[in-house]
Amino acid sequence: MRSTTLLALLALVLLYLVSGALVFQALEQPHEQQAQRELGEVREKFLRAHPCVSDQDLGLFIQEVADALGGGANPEINSTGHSNYSAWDLGSAFFFSGTIITTIGYGNAALRTDAGRLFCIFYALVGIPLFGMLLAGVGDRLGSSLRRGIGHIEAIFLKWHVPKELVRILSAVLFLLVGCLLFVLAPTFVFCYVEGWSKLEAIYFVVVTLTTVGFGDYVAGASQNSAVYQPLVWFWILFGLAYFASVLTTIGNWLRAVSRRTRAEMGGFTAQAASWTGTVTARVTQRGGPAAPLPPEKQQPLLPPPPCTAQPAGRPPSPAPPEKAEPPSPPTASALDYPSENLAFIDESSDTQSERGCALPLPPRGRRRPHNPARKPPRPRGPGSPRDKNVPV
Repeated sequence: MRSTTLLALLALVLLYLVSGALVFQALEQPHEQQAQRELGEVREKFLRAHPCVSDQDLGLFIQEVADALGGGANPEINSTGHSNYSAWDLGSAFFFSGTIITTIGYGNAALRTDAGRLFCIFYALVGIPLFGMLLAGVGDRLGSSLRRGIGHIEAIFLKWHVPKELVRILSAVLFLLVGCLLFVLAPTFVFCYVEGWSKLEAIYFVVVTLTTVGFGDYVAGASQNSAVYQPLVWFWILFGLAYFASVLTTIGNWLRAVSRRTRAEMGGFTAQAASWTGTVTARVTQRGGPAAPLPPEKQQPLLPPPPCTAQPAGRPPSPAPPEKAEPPSPPTASALDYPSENLAFIDESSDTQSERGCALPLPPRGRRRPHNPARKPPRPRGPGSPRDKNVPV
């Protein structure tokens, strides 16, 4: 990538970041200030109702509660009650491991021990490349299956004599619609039913998860006492990420094909322009006098005029033999096809020959023809000729 292109891309990304920061600040800052005021009012109300509690002790209590919630504690469960819920049961731990290797990292459950943090370092270094290989394989198979199914629909459209360009557009739209239906819309309604979220909250969680952003404000199965629910959510994440990976791969291949075709077209156009310039320059030099010589690498060899067969005088021209049908040549890389790409035949001599019926050029007057040893000598016609019987020998 050129330096100018890289700098332009960097400037575009920075502009995008600044615009996003301004929009988020305008939308979220008033809500944060309102929440902070409400917290202050609740705190003052609690201190007035409990004068034995100091302001400093209440602040420490609130901080400890916030840390416990950040560590995965559930405030709805009483510590004295008997409950089987645990943030680190087998299903939750499996889901947490999946968020590590998928690089989502919700943050609702965090590691609190040094041994767990040390193990997480090596676990992520090995698991992330391993998951990347799995994601590539699943995305390839999933994309092939979807394209195979859409191919049958394309065949039906072609039987109905739908134009090929329209069929290609319809197949791309169907590929996107089927993937969005399976991995975006259907999970949205499932999370609305199971988690009790609104449709906006559910689709927000789906998009944030499948883009591997993972804020952690909404996590599926965080309050579910089931060892199967969160592993099923992780498999949905696997197939959803594989689908989006196949979509991105398809878009990348299409962009590379378009770029390659554009380079081929520009290369063909440049070659044709160079050939035309060299030919015209050579013709102008032949007609009008000396001109500036072209560099050796830009000189184009001039082709001789097309051969033609002379016909004897008084005899009608014989019909040209039928040309043999040649197999069609394979298409070249260049999409541009210029007729009359070689302008070497556009000359006065070729025009004159075409008007005369391709007659052979006559030798110039005042010059003798070169001696041809294969030519038979003329028979004598003078007095010494044996055919002249009236002349005595």
